[in-house]
Amino acid sequence: MDNRSKQAWEGWSIVGAVTIALSLVVSIEAMTAIAPVDGIRGIIRTTARSSFALFALAFTASAVHHFWPNAWTRWQLRNRRYLGVSFAVSHLVHLLAILSLGRIAPVELAADANAVTWIFGGLAYVFIALMAATSFDTTARLIGPRAWTLLHTVGSYYIWLIFANSYLSRAAIIPAYIPVAAVVVFILGLRIAARVSRANRASSLPSR
Repeated sequence: MDNRSKQAWEGWSIVGAVTIALSLVVSIEAMTAIAPVDGIRGIIRTTARSSFALFALAFTASAVHHFWPNAWTRWQLRNRRYLGVSFAVSHLVHLLAILSLGRIAPVELAADANAVTWIFGGLAYVFIALMAATSFDTTARLIGPRAWTLLHTVGSYYIWLIFANSYLSRAAIIPAYIPVAAVVVFILGLRIAARVSRANRASSLPSR
C-alpha cells in the first residue's frame, strides 16, 4: 500500500468513508424493501451492527495495542478519535431510523421500546453527542484534560453497558446473538486486562 492509499484511511477520511457507506446502505435498504417499514427496520439492524463494530474498534484501541503492538493496532490507536466519531455518525443514522419507524409505525415501535428504554438509551445519546463534540482539539482544550478523560471514560463504559444489555438479553432467548454477545463481554475483559497489566508493569518498575 503506497503513502497516498495510507493517507486515504487516516483521520477524518475514515469518517467520510463511513458516512458514504452509510448513505449507500440507507439507499439500498430503502430501494429494495417491499414496504417502507421493512426498509426502516433493515436500516435499524444494519446501523446497529455498524455502530457496534465501530464502537468496539474505538473502545479496544489502546488495549489491543498494549497486548499486540503491530501495524494494524498502531493504526487503530492512532485513529481512535475518528473511529469514535464514525460510531457517532452511524448511531445518529440509527436514531433517525428509529424515529422514522415511530412516525410511520408507532404501534410497532411502542411494542419494541418502553419508557425505560428511552430514558437509558437517551442518556447514551447524550454521552455520544458530548463525546463527539469534544473530539476536536479546540473543544477538548476548552473543557480541559481531566474533564475530557472523565467524560470519555464514563461515556464509553456506559455505551458499552447499553450494548451489553441489548445483546446479552437477546442472546438469552435467541442463540444467533450468542457470538456477538460473547464479543461484547470480550472487549470489556480485554480493556480491563490491559488496565491491570499496565498497573502491574508500573508497580514493578524500580522507584527513583
